[in-house]
Parts: sequence; structure tokens; C-alpha cells
Amino acid sequence: MRPTGFRNFLLLASSLLFAGLSAVPQSFLPSLRSGPGAACRLSRAESERRCRAPGQPPGGALCHGRGRCDCGVCICHVSEPGVYFGPLCECHEWVCETYDGSTCAGHGRCDCGKCVCDEGWSGEACQYPTNCDLTKKKSNQMCKNSQDIICSNAGTCHCGRCKCDNSDGNGLVYGKFCECDDRECIDDETEEICGGHGKCYCGNCYCQAGWHGDKCEFQCAITPWESKRRCTSPDGRVCSNRGICVCGECSCHDVDPTGDWGDIHGDTCECDERDCRAVYDRYSDDFCSGHGQCNCGRCDCKVGWYGKKCEHPRSCPLTAEESVSKCRGSSALPCSGRGKCECGRCTCYPPGDNRVHGKTCECDNRRCEDLDGVVCGGHGTCSCGRCLCERGWFGKLCQHPRKCNMTEEQSKGLCESADGTLCSGKGSCHCGKCICSAEEWYISGEFCDCDDRDCDKHDGLICTGNGICNCGNCECWDGWNGNACEIWLGTEYP
Repeated sequence: MRPTGFRNFLLLASSLLFAGLSAVPQSFLPSLRSGPGAACRLSRAESERRCRAPGQPPGGALCHGRGRCDCGVCICHVSEPGVYFGPLCECHEWVCETYDGSTCAGHGRCDCGKCVCDEGWSGEACQYPTNCDLTKKKSNQMCKNSQDIICSNAGTCHCGRCKCDNSDGNGLVYGKFCECDDRECIDDETEEICGGHGKCYCGNCYCQAGWHGDKCEFQCAITPWESKRRCTSPDGRVCSNRGICVCGECSCHDVDPTGDWGDIHGDTCECDERDCRAVYDRYSDDFCSGHGQCNCGRCDCKVGWYGKKCEHPRSCPLTAEESVSKCRGSSALPCSGRGKCECGRCTCYPPGDNRVHGKTCECDNRRCEDLDGVVCGGHGTCSCGRCLCERGWFGKLCQHPRKCNMTEEQSKGLCESADGTLCSGKGSCHCGKCICSAEEWYISGEFCDCDDRDCDKHDGLICTGNGICNCGNCECWDGWNGNACEIWLGTEYP
């Protein structure tokens, strides 16, 4: 039997322990479970109350939204870069102030979002020395920005370090030289940063998808998905990673401010003229070594020269005129506008595509394909760009059957355009499909309502001969781009 004094000691110790536990915040207490995997002895409401910051109403974020609540105890997790800690996951080691890229200026430690400065340093980011041994001239020199303005006229200099003017305490003026002023991002009407539709960084608004403008004040008329689709280049990159997409239109980065337009251009910023220069110099126009023409970042060399930048001479016994004459043949353009002439010989392109062939590239079997790539409608064979139809079929692409199981009334009903006119008055109806007038070669479309003359031309050719005119718009073949399919974007170039 233990002595009475020892028993009294145990009672006193138990009382002190109970009092001590009662004084500990509830969020610091261990989970109230009877054992591992057992049910929680707290109600759901009580458990959530213990995981909620003081003063927050029911339904507020648990564990500051940085962890999960397990029977009244916060188990912190990482949902963004950094480490969360604290009884309610309230601390984040990366939220301390930085100066010149260093947390707490390298003169302190971060303690739950606040800098604890080393001895001899002060300030929110521990950036100010307690004792300054610099002269005023030296101090001011260290506070000058790239334009030699002390603290960008937006702050005062303290021992070689800028203290930005933030009298209202909003912290919108910041930076090593107070060069960033996020007040520039405030919308005059709504008084919100970037109109509430973007993020501000150093005085510039970066808008959410579907919004644009200096302060994200304008909403696009098209959906973000459609905007991205229009800005996506053939290689799958938005604005070719050389520009910004604004409501379906690319604003290319102008890397040559000395010129009328930048070296980067094109509907999706796919063209980079810098690739045509032997040595890039923004003040030089030495494209293709002076022996060719730059076409969307690729050199089209003159006769007698070759190489990626037309840097190598090519010997040829023919004169330039003789070479072009041999390549022209019966066509108005050298190599029928579908190839490159070198010393009287045509190299047809795209490289390796045997659909374009012939001594002067006069045969283009791509013309036998419809927009879906079907050759001669599946009812014929292609010979030098013309369809030879099987028995029972006719048409430019063998798309019309000679026999028809429709009545004339049924057929005409399918050939009437929206205004009730049969084939827009520019063709005849056969088996429910319009056959456009052959006399007017430029008339096309399902109801003969399109004028192929509306398609863009290059070198006198509709769609440059590198695509199909589809109701006024060029549908380019693989490897080609541009309004007139005049830009080659393939991996090789002849």
C-alpha cells in the first residue's frame, strides 16, 4: 500500500495535467479516437469547428483550405508549391516578403508568413540595416533604376535600398527600385484590379480566357475554345509560341522595332524572318545571303544558289533565262507554279509527294481529290490531275451518277437554294445535285452560289495551286498555309 503523501501527489499531478490540457487550444489536441481506424467520438459539426480558424462562420474553409480535417485535427497537404504547416495549416513558408529575389533579404528567417530579422536588420523583408555606413551619394546611386531615377520616383532611398510609397498600406507599389505600380491595373469604373478578370503583375494585366484590354475590360465575342482554335498554328502551338492570342487573333511579338513590322508575322505568328539571316542583326536586311527571297522564314534561292540560307553557289552551263525557259514548258509559270527551277530542271513540291509530277510539274493529282481526300469520288482514276470516270458516273470529280431514281420534282426540290432559285440560276439540276455551268469556270458550291474568283491568289494562281478554293476560302493542302496557301511549313523545302 502506497503512503498517503504519494497518493496526494498523484491527485495533484492529475489535476495539473487536466488543467494543462484544458488550456491547450482544441486544434492542438490529438484526434479523439478510441483506437487506430476507430470512429471519431466528435460530431461532424464539432470536428469541423475545431479545424476552422477563429472567427470564421460555419461553412468556412477548413484548415485554411490547405488540408483535410480528421476528427478535429488538421492534416496539412500541398496543393501548390510550398510547404504548409501549423495547427490549422495557417503557415506557408513562401509567403514571407522578399527583397531582390531573396526571402527576408537573406537577413532573417520566415516564421509563419512573417520575417524574423537577424540582429542589425529591420523591415518587412529585413532589407534595411540598422546602422548605415554608406554616404548619401553612394546610397542614392544604389537606389537608381535603369533610367537613373531614384526609386522610380515612387519611393525614398534608405541606405541604398528603396522604401516604396504605400501610405494606404495596400502594397501596390513594389520592386527593388519601386518600379512596379499595380495601381496601373485598377479599372477606373469598377475600381477592381484588372476589372476582376485577370491578374496584375508589375503594372500589367494578364487577362483570363475570354477577356482582353489593358485592364481586361472587354469580353470576347467568341468562346475561349474558339479563340484558342483560331490562334493555333499548324504545329499545334498557340500563336506558334511567338505571340499572344486575343479573341482569336494573334498579336505577334515585335522583335524588330526599327522596321515597319516585326520579323515575326503571319496569322498564327508562324513566320520568323530571322531564320533567313546568315547572322541575325536587327539593323541588317541581309536576307538569304543576298541570293534569295525570304518566304515565311525559309529562303527561296535564286537560280545558281542553294543552301538553307542560299549561301552556296551552284554551277550551271545555262543562263538564267535559258533555265527558266526550259522549266516553263507550255505553262505560264516556271514548273507550273508547283516547283522550283534549278538549271533547267524542276523539283516539284511538296518533297516526296508523288501526286505532283511531270517534267514541269504539270500534273497535280491533288486536284482529283475532294475536301475529304477522296479521289474521283471513289468512282474513277486520276490521270495528270483529271478524273477518268467509271461507266455510269460523270463530273469533274466523278460525283454524279448517270442513272437517277428520283422524280424530277424530288430532284429539283434538293437543288433549290434558300431563295427558291434552282442552283442559284447558274447551273442545272441532276439527281438532286447542282451541276454548275462549265462556261463560268469560277462558279462552284452546293447550289452554285460560290465564286472561286473570291479566293486569294499568289503568282496569278488561285490558292497558289497549293489548295482547293472552297466558296471563297482557300483550303490548303498539307504543308501549306496562308490566305492563298503561299506559305510552305513542311519540314523540308526544295
